[in-house]
Formats: sequence, structure tokens, C-alpha cells
Amino acid sequence: MSLKLRPLADRVIVEPQEREETFAGGQLVLPETAKEKPQQGSVLAVGPGRRDDDGDHIALDVKEGDTVLFAKYAGTEIKIDGKKVLILKENDILAVVEE
Repeated sequence: MSLKLRPLADRVIVEPQEREETFAGGQLVLPETAKEKPQQGSVLAVGPGRRDDDGDHIALDVKEGDTVLFAKYAGTEIKIDGKKVLILKENDILAVVEE
């Protein structure tokens, strides 16, 4: 996906990873409203970082390609080319998943 967004300051663009909804004994389709919001995703883009009191950038701790865990109701969800992405502040990210 060619991302045409450039996050500002300490913002991060994340593509949420949907969990598979499989149930033993048959197929059950849950409506969108009943599904849990995903809390894990892949970082697509990061901003340059916020500025300190002297005007210097403070770099972010995450980078493009990282898999992260984020707060359940964090960020702003938008659609780009039919895909859902989240724009989060770095402090909404709880952890980087180490592989």
C-alpha cells in the first residue's frame, strides 16, 4: 500500500490487525458491532517526533514495520484506499511486539 499520509509531531499511522473469528462446531458470523476492536497493528508511518522546550525533535521509540499493541479506544480511524488505518499519538502505544 502506498501511503499518502505524513504524520506530524509524535503521531503514528497504524494498520490494525483483525483477529480471526473462528468458533468450534460451525460458522458463526458476528456483526461488526459485536466484534472486539483490534489492539494490535503494524506501523505504516511515523512522524518526526515532538519538540522539547528548546525546539529540538525528540525521536519516537517506534519505527515503520514494528508490530505494536495500543490502547483499546486510542486514535482516530480513517479509511485510505478502502483500508482502515489509525492515527495515534505515540503515548497511546503500549508496547512493541518482539519476534
